[in-house]
Order: sequence, then structure tokens, then C-alpha cells
Amino acid sequence: MARMPSLIAFGERHGIPIISVADLIAYRRHHEQLVRKVVEVPMPTASGDFVAHAYLDTITGEEHVALVKGDLRNAMGPVLVRMHSKCLTGDTFGSLRCDCGQQLQWAMDRIETAGTGVVVYLHQEGRGIGLHNKLRAYVLQDQGADTIDANLRLGFPEDKRDYGIGAQILADLGVTQMVLMTNNPKKLVAIEGYGLEVTDQLPIPVHANPHNIRYLETKRDRMGHLATFTFPDATTAG
Repeated sequence: MARMPSLIAFGERHGIPIISVADLIAYRRHHEQLVRKVVEVPMPTASGDFVAHAYLDTITGEEHVALVKGDLRNAMGPVLVRMHSKCLTGDTFGSLRCDCGQQLQWAMDRIETAGTGVVVYLHQEGRGIGLHNKLRAYVLQDQGADTIDANLRLGFPEDKRDYGIGAQILADLGVTQMVLMTNNPKKLVAIEGYGLEVTDQLPIPVHANPHNIRYLETKRDRMGHLATFTFPDATTAG
């Protein structure tokens, strides 16, 4: 079986276009409906009452959830949206190595206050590399690598996530305009690439600690994230 470099050379030699499987998946996510709603059910939470909409990725079989507050289809103006990638360590275990759990809780509280909004919870742990590889990356970080270099040493890009399925979930829920709650400006470009309008970006403040300060600084300095993080004593760190 020929590998991609050989196929590219073959295509150039014979004038044949060559695409990757990833290119094909990206095309289908732009042009086909690839999510299917499985069920929706009331979901009372510590932040307030939501409705959980379960979605299935019909290509990969991965399961995703949207926590919805209010009537999205008839909302007067842009709605609050948090596109959140699953983080078992931060969201569930309360890990201090990242800020994911803080961001999720802040977004849910903000939506509850606004009365309308949605958290799209995507199954793409560790910026898309999976739970076990994320833990392997932690080992490299403990040896001196930052969060980007750890991913690269494992053979992954710095951020492997894809927001096509999340955009399709938003469209299925009736969202067309949104205020995106994120510190990552690349998310705006990624989501708008699927025909949705992001009218504003709402940064999420987070608390730094000795375990995540380098992580936060790396996201700010190397990934372009908006830096609004403080230490518990309210000393501004970025």
C-alpha cells in the first residue's frame, strides 16, 4: 500500500488530484448532515435547569451532548455558546493542571444568568489526542516540556480538535448567531468556517495555581489565547 508522499508524487506525475481521508471527512462535515439527535431530557444541575440533547456522530460513532437553556430557535439576538472539549481530568476530577473545569462551570453559570444559551460538550479529550495520550503528555510536561511541545513529541499537532460536528449540532439546535465564550480566538475562525456567525467573543476568567501557571502562559504566549487569569490572592498573572 502506497503512503501519502508516494501518492502525492504519483498524482503530480499523472495529473491526478490526491486527497487524504481527513480531507474527505472535513468535506463531508461541511456539506453533509453527520450528526443525529438520539434523545433529549431535562437535566437539573448545580448551575440551574438545562435540557440535555444527546447527539451521535454518524461517521465515527462518537457521542456528544449539548446542554441547552431556553428557546434557542426564537432567541432575540445572538445566544451564549460554549464549545467545550471533554476533559475528564479537569471537568470530573477537578485537576489543577488545567483550567477546563473552571471554564465549563463559568460558562454554565453565565448561561443560567442570561436565561438562554448552550454548552456543546464534544468528545475530544486532550485537544483531540485522547485521554491516555494526554496523560503521556503530562509525563513529558513533568520532564520539562510545555503543553505544545509534549503533544509534538508524541507525534500529534499542538491542537488536533475539529469543530465541524459541534457546528452541526448548533445548527440542528437552531443557533445561527452566537456570542462565543472562549479564550481561544482560533475557535471563532473554525466555527465561522461552517456558516455560523460569531458576533462577539466573551473571554473566560480563570484562576491560576502553581500546577497550571505554565500551561496558562503557554496558551497565552504560544497559542494566542486571551490571558485573563489571576491567583487566588487576586494578584494578576496575565
